[in-house]
Amino acid sequence: MTQRIQTMMGIPKAFKALVAMGQEVEQAGIEAGVDQLLLELIKIRASQLNGCAFCLDMHTRDSIKYGENARRLFVLDAWRETDLFTEEERVALELTEVMTRLTDTKEVPEDLYERAMKVFNEAQYQAVIWMTVVINSFNRVNVPGRPKLPQE
Repeated sequence: MTQRIQTMMGIPKAFKALVAMGQEVEQAGIEAGVDQLLLELIKIRASQLNGCAFCLDMHTRDSIKYGENARRLFVLDAWRETDLFTEEERVALELTEVMTRLTDTKEVPEDLYERAMKVFNEAQYQAVIWMTVVINSFNRVNVPGRPKLPQE
């Protein structure tokens, strides 16, 4: 495989700002009552869709560290076919997919928004949307550089 330019930290101030934004969004989500494991599921699902091995490795490991059940991670790509995810998680995963694929979806469909309003308050909804924006940003900076995974 061709050695590529590592773009993640290529513009240090931008990287620092992106990390700070991620921390701010995560903290806002937690303060709003969004479970840490749900925030990790958002990061993992977007990273699956974007093919970001580095972020998948990082966030699945973090998720397990926070107590996630490995079985749920094994089937996350097929979450619709299982009963392993709560309604709140299902809505967040669907929002993540819609937001990650905006070039195809063009919007958050009305029915999805209505379901989101049934399981999230405004601050929680904001956190889910912003977490999706943050992880997609990290994925889009990471994928072109194909960073190597850390050693165990």
